[in-house]
Amino acid sequence: MEAFLGVRFLATEYSTGKTHKGRIDSLGLDENNTPVIIEYKRQSNENVINQGLFYLDWLLDHQAEFRWLVMDKFGKQVADDIDWSNARVICIAADFTKYDEHAVAQINRNINLIRYKLFNPDLLMFELVNAATETHKPQPVAIENQVPKQKKNAQRYRLDKSSPELVALYQNICDFADSLGDEVQRKELLLYTAFQKIKNFLSVVIWPTAKEPHVKLYLKLKPEQVIISDIVRDVTNLGHWGTGDIEVVVHNQAD
Repeated sequence: MEAFLGVRFLATEYSTGKTHKGRIDSLGLDENNTPVIIEYKRQSNENVINQGLFYLDWLLDHQAEFRWLVMDKFGKQVADDIDWSNARVICIAADFTKYDEHAVAQINRNINLIRYKLFNPDLLMFELVNAATETHKPQPVAIENQVPKQKKNAQRYRLDKSSPELVALYQNICDFADSLGDEVQRKELLLYTAFQKIKNFLSVVIWPTAKEPHVKLYLKLKPEQVIISDIVRDVTNLGHWGTGDIEVVVHNQAD
């Protein structure tokens, strides 16, 4: 699951209790620490989207239960860092109808449709059917036991504190990433902005420091394939926000 979707496995066939009377195919936590529900269907005529939305509402109403699952599997620090603002549903099916795609485009929820095709027992293809656009902003979610320091660390807070020049630099970087293909999705997360197809390929963090305001980029590249310089470094063994082992520090348009 992590290799294909960038989602760490938590549970399968998870019961939603006597009231909801359902079973979630898979529960997980993605590389951005976002809760993920995964629903699988063999046929295109099965109502997987409505089912996913039903379970998403259940999940947002049972944050403490999900948090305990995460804590038991990955520890307290990971559980404290869960980003509820972008909880999402991944629907995997052999095919989707045009009505499915239209419905997801109209629903202001974080839903990914992924089509699979099995060529032979050793070859499986995943195709991202829909790409969430920038207009689909994260929805406000009442977060249980949110850590107070997260507000000051939030990307939105740092953007508000940034100069117009730094914001313009950040937007130019994001616009370029957006232009890399129709399947690129932009995710406004709590601590950074992520760009992904099925998995992240770029994370963008804005830093409005007084001395040297800059934007940090984190790329999923192998360190041995990159030329290290004053603005490029290997952060494989260093703690950082975003995903990727290569950090690029951009101070201005010339960089």
